[in-house]
Amino acid sequence: MAGGAGGERRAAGGEGARAVLAEMFHTAAGIAPSLAPASVHSPKVRMARRLPPLLALRAFDIFARQGTVRAAADELAVSHTVVSRHIQNLEQAVGVKLVAKSGRGLSLTREGIRYASQLRRAFDLIGEASNELRNGGMEAVHICCLAGLASRCLLARLPELEEALTGREVILQPTSTRPDFSREEADAEIMYLEDGGSVADGLRSEMFARPRILAIASPEFKARYPDVRTPADLVGLPLIHEQSTGMWEAWLEEAGIADIPRLRGPRLWQAHLTIEAARLGRGVALVSDLLVTEPLANGELVEMVDSNVTIGGYYFIAPVHRWNTPVISAIRQWLRGVFPPDQTSPLQGTP
Repeated sequence: MAGGAGGERRAAGGEGARAVLAEMFHTAAGIAPSLAPASVHSPKVRMARRLPPLLALRAFDIFARQGTVRAAADELAVSHTVVSRHIQNLEQAVGVKLVAKSGRGLSLTREGIRYASQLRRAFDLIGEASNELRNGGMEAVHICCLAGLASRCLLARLPELEEALTGREVILQPTSTRPDFSREEADAEIMYLEDGGSVADGLRSEMFARPRILAIASPEFKARYPDVRTPADLVGLPLIHEQSTGMWEAWLEEAGIADIPRLRGPRLWQAHLTIEAARLGRGVALVSDLLVTEPLANGELVEMVDSNVTIGGYYFIAPVHRWNTPVISAIRQWLRGVFPPDQTSPLQGTP
């Protein structure tokens, strides 16, 4: 008898979980409780509700986001035939054609587009609920940020953000790679974008600082080249790059250099490494003035030439649907306090 009672409790618990999931799907789809099927509200009828297979829902959601069966299969680490079978099973479960043949692949039907949008909102709700549970009921705020800006400008002011977020845990992840917001890799991003840069669909950006880009070196290095006085004189010197020579090329062009030769020099990928290489006398590096305020003030670094070049700026990026939520709004307000407009170059239009 005890085993039977336990089995009944487990069955009831499973049905209860499915009912809660059904309510979340109805909420995400925008169906008012009064208009939802009686099974969402009546305990007796609730037992009869059957959601489509969750694996099929997940496969369809990823296909809708990625655009191809093969890309969805790669993300799920299964074969493309498995993804196709999941989509077919989902169509049978809902009784509607969600995809149609398009060339050599598949595309969403009108009903499929609408269903995919509603499904994405449902998975977002499930993800947010799960995050809250994992963080003791208080969801952590995950921000990806450039390493140099994080260590040199933001770390000291982090307690102010934690206070503004009323006790939420803040995860500030230094990185140079862009997070995938569709996979919930971050809640927000702080990134440097050059002029004309843009963000992906579904995201919104706001420039909070437009720094001067300086050509810096060690005092000893500058002393070895007393005849260097203009940006054009820098072309023949050892130059230090991040990922590519693109920043130096853009800087020289903004400085009025028309004929730019092929540039050489080490590529160090991270701004803090180029700053350190310049401090060690390895050459001339381009850096944001926000990152070298202290080394310039104490004489560890110097500007090689006088210049007033700006190339893009630092942007705060977050999903459009969360842009005006209290958490995202608090982060934006915090950044305005860390980088007040009167301490940076005038801000221009954002992408």
